[in-house]
Amino acid sequence: MKRIPYLSRRRFLQGITSTIGMPALVPRSVFGDDKQAPPSDRITVAFIGCGKMANDYHLSTLLKFGDVQALAVCDVDATRRAHAKQRVENANSTNSTYKGCAEYNDFRQVLARPDIDAVCIATPDHWHAIVAIEACKAGKDVYCEKPLTLTIAEAKRCIDTARKHGRVFQTGSQQRSSVFGPFRKACEIIRSGRLGKIQTVSVGVGGPSKWCDLPAENLEPGLDWNLWLGQAPLRAYNSVLSPRGVHNHFPAWRSYREYSGGGHTDMGAHHYDIAQWALGMDQSGPVEIIPPADPQATSGVKYIYANGVVMTHGGPSGCVFVGEHGQLHIDRGVLTSEPDSIVKEPLGERDAHLYESPGHHRDWLNCIRSRKHPVADVEIGARSATVVHLGNLAYWNHRRLRWDPQNWKFVEDPEADQWLDRKRRDPWQLPEV
Repeated sequence: MKRIPYLSRRRFLQGITSTIGMPALVPRSVFGDDKQAPPSDRITVAFIGCGKMANDYHLSTLLKFGDVQALAVCDVDATRRAHAKQRVENANSTNSTYKGCAEYNDFRQVLARPDIDAVCIATPDHWHAIVAIEACKAGKDVYCEKPLTLTIAEAKRCIDTARKHGRVFQTGSQQRSSVFGPFRKACEIIRSGRLGKIQTVSVGVGGPSKWCDLPAENLEPGLDWNLWLGQAPLRAYNSVLSPRGVHNHFPAWRSYREYSGGGHTDMGAHHYDIAQWALGMDQSGPVEIIPPADPQATSGVKYIYANGVVMTHGGPSGCVFVGEHGQLHIDRGVLTSEPDSIVKEPLGERDAHLYESPGHHRDWLNCIRSRKHPVADVEIGARSATVVHLGNLAYWNHRRLRWDPQNWKFVEDPEADQWLDRKRRDPWQLPEV
């Protein structure tokens, strides 16, 4: 799909002026002001998935930007999407040129609109890849929540699709934008060699998910339960998976394998992402994954990198890096080291300095204009998700695995290669690039 240049409408107005030989009489809002960009410079956005994450973070943040125009919201729950629509329209109540926010049940209706530049995806995990891939194919730029995918095959397909179609794709690994703490500084310290050669890393997050065993409940009107399930096996409704209407908690679908990888992929997508960043592994990953001896254990899986670093699932919350000269602990609101000088001594000009994001959403918007890769580009999100998926596969199958991160497959292990993706319920097969 051909992308409409952002200045086309402005040039249209200029053309009117030159044609009739006098200034065109248009509302002040057409030209914008200090707080709001003119329509020709606004990035048009739709929100797909309007639950707690969208309400608490995406809507509240993106609606504040004067160069963003929200045109649509989409959710399988009628109450959630109506609530999101009202929030958008309230935010535009003083905008005389605003024509209203559309609401949709099916994401495909959103992607069919040629006037939408970008989408913000905050659905349950099992829907991320299909929506993101189809959005890229429809010519939309993408912001997609973490963990980026449900399977490793989906992760690779997201990269391939975004690259083929030239899309700007930001993964919701907000710790790279220092929203929750000094994560970038920690990675700069490690990359600058303050700890010396890194020997071990521990990542303290929750455990893997389990198969869903929830009992059936009566389904009230207003929720498209079949569409909520999507590729997942058909099963009876339970409110634990999709609480009705607007709710102020994170639903527990994350605990079940059909929809997510548990706490391991939830917070793991954040903290393993920081470990990958600090180790300089954004385009790579571990080469061997070793499950704990106890087949019932939910922590203790080990990842071996080609450079000899051993990363273990378990330990204090966040990441602990141990090197030749000391150790560093980074978590939300925490940056400590032994000795203290490792984190207290300022970085010098010759030390490592990583890209400083202006904020996760702002970085995405800026890159939509510049066409550069954002701080949590699709490959970064895909690689980080793959680390935790590899760990879960080791837990679930209690198998030692050898992984080829460059070719995205297991080493001489046809059985394990079958675990790269899952059986899907029609019609929701993994889209082609």
